[in-house]
Amino acid sequence: MDIILLKDMDNLGDKHSIVSVKPGYGRNYLIPQGVGVVANASNRKKLETLIADEEAKEAARLEDYRALAQQMEGKTLKIGVKAGTSGKIFGSVTNVQVAQALKEQLGLDVERKKIVLPEEVKDLGTYAAVVNLHKEVSTKIEFELVAE
Repeated sequence: MDIILLKDMDNLGDKHSIVSVKPGYGRNYLIPQGVGVVANASNRKKLETLIADEEAKEAARLEDYRALAQQMEGKTLKIGVKAGTSGKIFGSVTNVQVAQALKEQLGLDVERKKIVLPEEVKDLGTYAAVVNLHKEVSTKIEFELVAE
């Protein structure tokens, strides 16, 4: 069964891509959840116009994303965490904490899904995260974990 995805799905595909899934998964999960529609002839035609509209909107937003990436470049965020005497932190730092620090310290609102941490962050120190704002625009931002 071919499905047109209306949202990005991890391990399945990107928005507006046509993927082949098992019929039960498509009928019972993807379509009722509003994640996809059946890839028939009329929906494929609608997809073409939808993609053209989305590309026009994204082209307009591209400059905004570049400006946002420029603001983040070269900045270091400080994230306070509870840590033991050996420098190990309790738990780990996720992209949620990095997004929160971006908002509090730089005043930038970035979705947590766009922030990718390359490794597990479980010790005090300096790390780098990749922020994928757009397919063409991504930047690195450094963050430092300090003990509270």
